[in-house]
Amino acid sequence: MKHIGIILAVGILVVMVLTAFLMLLGRYMLQDSSIPVKSSLINSQYPKTIMTFFAHPDDEIAVGGTLLQASHAGHKIVLVCLTKGEAGPTGGLVDRKDLAQTRSEELKQVAGILGAEAVEIFDYPDSGLDQVDFKEIKDLALSMVKKYQPDVLITYDSKIGLYGHKDHRTVSKAMEDVYLKHKGSADFSAQQYFQVTLSKKQIEMALKLSSGFKRNYPKEGPGLPVPDFSVRTTSYFPDLLNMIAAHATQHEVLGDFFPYYDKIPAWIYARIFDREYFYEFGVSD
Repeated sequence: MKHIGIILAVGILVVMVLTAFLMLLGRYMLQDSSIPVKSSLINSQYPKTIMTFFAHPDDEIAVGGTLLQASHAGHKIVLVCLTKGEAGPTGGLVDRKDLAQTRSEELKQVAGILGAEAVEIFDYPDSGLDQVDFKEIKDLALSMVKKYQPDVLITYDSKIGLYGHKDHRTVSKAMEDVYLKHKGSADFSAQQYFQVTLSKKQIEMALKLSSGFKRNYPKEGPGLPVPDFSVRTTSYFPDLLNMIAAHATQHEVLGDFFPYYDKIPAWIYARIFDREYFYEFGVSD
């Protein structure tokens, strides 16, 4: 019995060491230690309002951990989504004709998990935002800022759209133009504007594992904005998984963005994919 106990103890120790090694290896392959790490997006003891401005239900998942942290810290979250995502996959769960309504309900579930103050879902054409009058989208961006008076704005970037989606680029460019024109004005509340980006290592890995990146990420040019900092999200990963699960029809898409998230134990995954990267727009632009 004594020998069995020793063997079991050694086995457990080996598993623990191997697990720790794999986590460190995963972090090394994905995370950039040269980029500053913050515990939160905004450092304020007073409640602030953060407004996201995205094209599709599920775009908010890219900053889900950051939004969860902010909500837990007492900040208000407003989600603005320009389309109902009707061009996306159905996941085999609903008829195509019902997808827009279903995806709208999925985003509302996510808003509930976040404890969001408000969620606005518009009916612009999914994968067709570049065909909409650009002034109309800019007017919408400004009207949302005036309605909700956010202190902080979050979008994708306007050059790449994270992985090359034209809707992402259109929506982000609209908010960029509005922010550059109105920031500092007495009637424009937004003081900071952050764009979602990735570390160089994450981009390199995505180009190997993500079909969306392989298809759409530009082969030439500067690529995504270089991150100014990252936000550590480890503690909020269980709730982020709930947010992902709420977008049930988009399981395949989100699996492309978070490879193997449903196959690797959450406590391990949360320590490998534990940072969300941001570029602060307008500081040196």
